[in-house]
Amino acid sequence: MRVFVAGGTGVVGRRLVPQLVARGHQVTATTTSPDKFGLLQQLGAEAILMDGLDAASVGEAVAAARPDVIVHQVTGISVAHGGKADMKHFDRWFATTNRLRIEGTDHLLAAAEAARVSHFVAQSYASWNGIREGGWVKTEEDPLDRHEGTAAQLGMRAIRHVEDVVGKAGGAVLRYGWLYGPGATDDLVEPLRKRQFPLIGGGAGFTSWVHLEDAASATVLAVEQGAKGVFNIVDDQPAPASEWLPYLAACAGAQPPMRVPAWLARPLGGQVAVRVMTEGRGFSNAKAKRELGWELRYPSWRQGFKQELA
Repeated sequence: MRVFVAGGTGVVGRRLVPQLVARGHQVTATTTSPDKFGLLQQLGAEAILMDGLDAASVGEAVAAARPDVIVHQVTGISVAHGGKADMKHFDRWFATTNRLRIEGTDHLLAAAEAARVSHFVAQSYASWNGIREGGWVKTEEDPLDRHEGTAAQLGMRAIRHVEDVVGKAGGAVLRYGWLYGPGATDDLVEPLRKRQFPLIGGGAGFTSWVHLEDAASATVLAVEQGAKGVFNIVDDQPAPASEWLPYLAACAGAQPPMRVPAWLARPLGGQVAVRVMTEGRGFSNAKAKRELGWELRYPSWRQGFKQELA
């Protein structure tokens, strides 16, 4: 199968490309920099330049690749594109990613239609953003929280756009949990070691995690099976911040995180961080395991954190 990976040098793309190649697929992967052509070639892909916000660039890249399936992994979350992680100013941090999830998704879908690409798989998000009503763990049938009135509102709107347009196109939407693994954990570990990542309130809010390798393996299955619809790609153990944050600190060799009341954290860290740690809802992976036959290398963040930070 000819697979077009938009965003091949991102943290997921770098795991996805070699998994696809190992299973016999012909992969074309995009980058915004010629300097990364060598990396993509080492991973086994044919490299191609593409600007996800330029409709002509996207159309030309897809037409040249003639793929059977497009996998949309383009974001601007890295330090190079979005700066350091900043939950207080979530709208600034995710500004480019929001555009890529709206304009970029539209460009890729238009290019897919023009090139008669038969299948489309896109990245979405399901970690702490389940609707803040009812139980702590949500399925694909539960709505995502809109986080209206917070710095995350635009980001949640961009996610809804991806899920809406890709769903209408008959594609698959993969809601990755909070990604961790090489290249995706530094933003967590560095502030923990400096005691700059406090536990807010009682830490009752739930989060769902997924290792990069597991996110990639689920994506391979969605590609090969021509999956349609929404899937939560998370591990088996959604957990409250009061459990995962001290454990992550211990794995990183850091002191236990400080505890900060919500009223103090709100002006310092922003409303989004407070909601994540006090009201966040995690997600169930039952559908992905049942319908895709997905098996996780790291069923729990406990196992994954310990191994990654050993």
